[in-house]
Amino acid sequence: MLIPADTLPDLPVRDLLPEVTATLAESGAAVLVAPPGTGKTTLVPLALAGAGRVIVAEPRRVAARAAARRMAALLGEPVGERVGYAVRGERRVSRRTVVEVVTTGLLVRRLQRDQELSGTTTVVLDECHERHLDSDLALAFLVEVRGVLRPELRLLATSATADAERLAEVLDGPVLTAYARTHPVETVWTPPPGPVAPPHGLRVDPKLLDHVAATTRRALAEGDGDVLVFLPGAREIETVAGRLRGVDAEVLTLHGRQSGTTQDAALRPGPGRRVVLATAIAESSLTVPGVRAVVDCGLSRVPRMDHARGLGALATVPVSRSSATQRAGRAGREAPGRAYRCWSEAQHERLPAQPEPEIAAADLTGFALDLALWGDPEGSGLALPDAPPPGALRAASATLHDLGAIDAAGRVTARGRALAGAGLHPRLARALLDGAPLVGARRAAEIIAVFDDPRSAGDDLVAAVRRARAAGDPGWRAEVRRLTAATDPSPEPPVASSSAPPAGGSRIPDDLAVGLVVGLAYPERVALAREPGGRAYLMAGGTAADLPAESSLAGTRWLAVAAADRAPGARTARIRSAAPLDEETAREVAGPLLTEETEIGWIDGDVVARRVRRLGAITLAGVRLTDPDPAALREALLTGLRTAGLGLLTWSRTAEELRARLAFAHAALGDPWPDVSDAALLDHVEEWLDLGSARRRADLARLDVASALRRLLPWSVAGRLDEVAPERLPVPSGSQIRLDYSDPTAPVLAVKVQEAFGWRDAPRLADGRIPVLLHLLSPAGRPVAVTRDLASFWQQGYPQVRAEMRGRYPRHPWPEDPLTAAPTRRANPRSR
Repeated sequence: MLIPADTLPDLPVRDLLPEVTATLAESGAAVLVAPPGTGKTTLVPLALAGAGRVIVAEPRRVAARAAARRMAALLGEPVGERVGYAVRGERRVSRRTVVEVVTTGLLVRRLQRDQELSGTTTVVLDECHERHLDSDLALAFLVEVRGVLRPELRLLATSATADAERLAEVLDGPVLTAYARTHPVETVWTPPPGPVAPPHGLRVDPKLLDHVAATTRRALAEGDGDVLVFLPGAREIETVAGRLRGVDAEVLTLHGRQSGTTQDAALRPGPGRRVVLATAIAESSLTVPGVRAVVDCGLSRVPRMDHARGLGALATVPVSRSSATQRAGRAGREAPGRAYRCWSEAQHERLPAQPEPEIAAADLTGFALDLALWGDPEGSGLALPDAPPPGALRAASATLHDLGAIDAAGRVTARGRALAGAGLHPRLARALLDGAPLVGARRAAEIIAVFDDPRSAGDDLVAAVRRARAAGDPGWRAEVRRLTAATDPSPEPPVASSSAPPAGGSRIPDDLAVGLVVGLAYPERVALAREPGGRAYLMAGGTAADLPAESSLAGTRWLAVAAADRAPGARTARIRSAAPLDEETAREVAGPLLTEETEIGWIDGDVVARRVRRLGAITLAGVRLTDPDPAALREALLTGLRTAGLGLLTWSRTAEELRARLAFAHAALGDPWPDVSDAALLDHVEEWLDLGSARRRADLARLDVASALRRLLPWSVAGRLDEVAPERLPVPSGSQIRLDYSDPTAPVLAVKVQEAFGWRDAPRLADGRIPVLLHLLSPAGRPVAVTRDLASFWQQGYPQVRAEMRGRYPRHPWPEDPLTAAPTRRANPRSR
């Protein structure tokens, strides 16, 4: 132990330190369940350092710095002596350092370089319950290191929630529990007074933020001490801060993209009352002193990936019940407090119990590269708490292969190692390394530093880069220096001003430089406007996307889309951030998507035969072919018929009647009479329809469909069609009357009553199987009876018809006995 136990703060974990030390000495691995405020992050590493060097891994940079500062203060030393830290772009350690606090991402990088973690005795993985990708990877890698290379390496995983069974199973170690001595916290349910739209992507309904600000004012008025307000992101923090102007308290902000100095201000007690507006980083691994009230908006921001469209973005989701419990607990760390929840108790019961593991929904490209670097591309041999979704991992591996980071077998390449060394998402690393020679190393680093910072990216990424240069934020400048150095192993001379012109690529203006770098990161998101001056675009990857109505980029012909998302059920994606391009640059950055091919097919309702150049799904140019392949034309026309249907043909009366007769024959007698339904005709269209010299849609309308249909008749029945399904039938008057086969189960013969005199039985078709349905007509051609049984009609129906009709049509014969009367087509002559 670096400090006598009795001089440590009296926190709940202090009494458990001997058991933690003894358990690790005996078992080598364990899980420590300890709620926030128990001292697990600061006291445990100091106790374990008595056995040798300790690495503490935190999921966030702000937590890593804060933990190191707190431990150094307990030792009465500045950071960098016996306790130090290392985060991306910053490291404060010395030869005396025995406790080093790092981010989990940095620990993964370190394990890739030195799998044995030489000189390290114990690794503490803090806040494992948050289930970040880097935390899962670090845990799996360390378990393998202990099992294969260094069984003496001690490993302690800590969790703020009691759901630690899976962790214990992965570590094969016992679970130790420290119980918090917290003060009572009263829960105050404060749902908004009116309806609030659910979050969409990064958008949060302003009415909810208004309510959060009002609830914060209420919390200040109803109690003493500081107020900690949980919001999903930096934008919402800035919005609520603006709504709190004039409150009798200092308003501070706390989120992961701030400088260490700004974060420290929120983590130190102030002279007066404070309101600290924070993201989820204040849930568990940080202590914000003086808090007596928590205001929770009920939202959290998580990564989401649409693998089908390659759209990855942050999404705003309802907080889980366990996270809400941790947030509320911040109000009872030092004294009794209140937790104001901006939702109802009924809504609370419907929240998920635990947050979703990041591996379940996030972009796995960087994760897959880490697996390849480790030598296990599929992760099948690793003790991951949850296996990666197979489809997401396949999509990530395909991306890495396209970037040249892995080979066909999934093994990492030299290019992959270079991308990993940049400490960025592989796509951004590719854009940095390949963009530096084109636009200048420093300018590429500036663009990536803005691109990789969600809080600085507006819809116009060029404007965001210029704003970042003008602001000169120290954290941003440090990141630019780090990224600039990553483009070249040799050190660069210091740059006097962040707004200095780039060292290389100066001929390319900023507008194109930003678009070029973004396009290198996401070539499939290069987009072309669907119409001049519009807001609708088509990305090279095939996704349709729209700019917001107020976007300053509206009307730009070519865009490189940096960020886009698509709401469930939406037909198009929404462009959240982009930069302008020109066609030449678009073709340069998306070169592998550039194709030139002969295209003959049914497109947009007609046959197209052309030589076409495309950038992915975007058509750049097309030239009509003068002598296309006839077989390909025929196939395109057949595709058109199958797609658009038989309505493309001209159905003359002859063709329609012939089809109806064939349909009747098939319904009555079955095979070999052909099926002429739409589905059957389309399934076998190439067998009966002679396309001849047809080349386009209009030619289909000129084909002789009736002759084509006759080709369907097998020779065995072709000569019997007029016998089985005659076009006309003779009636007693001598007329030849056309049959109506509209209903293939009941052919109809419409004949006037006078022409049927003497007809004792209705005719039968289909070899005598199907009786004709007679529509017996009045002299005016209107049906007076419908029957298949003529004998019954003459006996029972005709007398009534005769009685009704003879007065209405006196010039037509209405004999008492129709069976002996002469049939006629004519009326009686007029009497003079």
